[in-house]
Amino acid sequence: MLLLAPAVPWSLLTSVVSRLAERPWVPVLLLLAVVPAVTIWMRRRMEAGRRSAARAGRLRYAIGHIDALDHRRFEHAVRDLMRRDGCTDAVQVGGAGGNGVDVKATDPFGRRWVIQRKHRKDSLKGAAVGTPAPQILNGTGRPIHHGDVIALVTNGRFTANAKDFARSQRLHLVDRNLLTRWAAGSAPLWQLLRAVPPPRRPTPRS
Repeated sequence: MLLLAPAVPWSLLTSVVSRLAERPWVPVLLLLAVVPAVTIWMRRRMEAGRRSAARAGRLRYAIGHIDALDHRRFEHAVRDLMRRDGCTDAVQVGGAGGNGVDVKATDPFGRRWVIQRKHRKDSLKGAAVGTPAPQILNGTGRPIHHGDVIALVTNGRFTANAKDFARSQRLHLVDRNLLTRWAAGSAPLWQLLRAVPPPRRPTPRS
């Protein structure tokens, strides 16, 4: 029984080949049916990709909308803003396995971005972001996530000590005012920040 089992698929294959040889028009008909279907599918995929890119390019957030988001949706908003600006690999990584980071992305110039977000339900009226947040980010942003640009984004404000620490460690802080400009689409984040590392690869042509 076991020795005869392999012969069954072979006999079936032989039968199929024999029948096709008797009817050479069958493969031709199959090709005529399959090729247009695959072509249409590929065109639809490409068109969907173009529409998605166009929607991303038009993405805008009013700061009031950002204030109304919860923590996870704020992470998604930051990710989507990075994608809008050309970081096609931007991902949301917040959670237990995020190691102090919520979004990672590579910009069109090859720089690796590592971003932490701090959402304040009461915006400017809420507690200012203090030094613990940038300290945690500083401990993982470069050693673990290998970031070139390490940024902390909030819809609120930072304490003076947090600003001093960030400056000393070459961290970038995005406060409410800067976030408002970025979310409104005035320019990519790297054009709004100071002292961003130089590109890793040539400037993309428009």
